[in-house]
Amino acid sequence: MSTLKLIARHKNFNGFLERYQHDSDTTHSIMTFSIFRPSNANAKQPTPVLYWLSGLTCTDENFATKAGAFEYADALGISVVIPDTSPRGKSVPDHENFALGQGASFYVNATQNPWDFNYQMYDYITKELPQLIDNNFPVTDEKSIMGHSMGGHGALMIGLKNSNQYQSISAFAPIVNPCQTPWGKAAFNTYLGPQADKWEEYDSLSCLSSAARKIPILIHQGLGDEFYPNEVNPEIFVEKAKRLHFPISYCPVKDYDHSYYFISSFIKEHFDFHAKYLK
Repeated sequence: MSTLKLIARHKNFNGFLERYQHDSDTTHSIMTFSIFRPSNANAKQPTPVLYWLSGLTCTDENFATKAGAFEYADALGISVVIPDTSPRGKSVPDHENFALGQGASFYVNATQNPWDFNYQMYDYITKELPQLIDNNFPVTDEKSIMGHSMGGHGALMIGLKNSNQYQSISAFAPIVNPCQTPWGKAAFNTYLGPQADKWEEYDSLSCLSSAARKIPILIHQGLGDEFYPNEVNPEIFVEKAKRLHFPISYCPVKDYDHSYYFISSFIKEHFDFHAKYLK
């Protein structure tokens, strides 16, 4: 297990936002993540954990500085973990297209050269990072997951594939069917190869059918989103989830775009949603 290096610490809404780096055995790179620790968190009173997955081009800092989330996290007594969106560094493969390479992992385990050595983000998010959090911070084994855009894809896909490990899932403007969207097709072809049947393992729409548990889901979509419905089209996911009897709530909101102005406007609703399932 790698050693955590504290690189920043800020008092925020009575709790502390901390940034850490560590050498990852999964991505073979130095990974960065942030964690908000609410004021009531201690060894005698561990807290549940809410994981946030960010979208294309983001780091852990986008959500931390723009979402306005930690007032609600502290009030509800929930720790928040914010990983980076990909491995990074001079030795890590990158791409000139903003929707590929560093900052654009799509949270999959890449199988194609040269991506496969570093881009093992599915295993990082589901295995290595939770183990680091569990071993180093006063948290319970209860966790939920949420995300935005590419991170919304990641949250839905990871939550559904591991539905017995998460209490709830939520997403803002998620890419729900990457097998059929321009960004998703490009990423899956690059990281997973041209065989489209391999892509469905990481497609949230497909994962609905194989989920072990009907996990509660909340989705917000801005109807003024510049990427809606070409890249983000949650209605097809919501329709299938309802047919399969998932407890799902869908909130289309007029005029909101794809930005953190949209996220910050509804982040409280997402924390209140998760708090119902995180004891």
